[in-house]
Amino acid sequence: MQADLTMGNLASAIAIRSEEAALIAELQAGSDEAFAWLINHYHQPIFSLLARMVHDRADAADLTQEVFVKVFRGVRHFHGESSLRTWIYRIALHEASNQRRWWMRHKVQEVPIEQEMTSSDFGSSCKLKETLIDPAESPFEMAMHQQNREIVEAALSQVSEPFRTTLILRDIEGFVYEEVAEIQGVNLGTVKSRLVRGRALLRAILMESQPGRKKATPAGIEISLGEEAR
Repeated sequence: MQADLTMGNLASAIAIRSEEAALIAELQAGSDEAFAWLINHYHQPIFSLLARMVHDRADAADLTQEVFVKVFRGVRHFHGESSLRTWIYRIALHEASNQRRWWMRHKVQEVPIEQEMTSSDFGSSCKLKETLIDPAESPFEMAMHQQNREIVEAALSQVSEPFRTTLILRDIEGFVYEEVAEIQGVNLGTVKSRLVRGRALLRAILMESQPGRKKATPAGIEISLGEEAR
């Protein structure tokens, strides 16, 4: 029984690798259909990742476009040293890191999210925050109750780097430890250490944010936050 499962997993992995190799070949050949599929498949996950990294959905949208521009330009030099997914996420994290450094250097003036914006075409007005709403939800967002999601997202934004990125990649995006290590350019032990500390930090923030309540994390994330990095 165990041997059958192992052989089945191996066959599945080989099939997935073959499909990815075919996709990469089409991308490198300049196939518009392949690139359209890539954007359709990865756009929302990459946007969700960047929105959590830079805390500004408008910036995240711009960075998402830049990520796919770099994927388009760089895919001809991609030789399969990692999976295509891992390579794309590594580009996304690099762009987020560059954006944060630029922000720290320039300290650009923020536009209040509550500011009223007027449409020159229709003469109507709306708040800036209403123009930044993305109607699509990631699988992580859909799986959580709205109130809990807001609590967790707010707490996650307070977790310091690099622990926040590690939590996002492992517990939200679902990368295995080896992939997280490859994306972040660190060894496996560092990933596990960051994950344990990141979960502890997030748990502490969640507890502090709910005064007078039982010291427990919101429903839907107990297993993720409670497990050890293994």
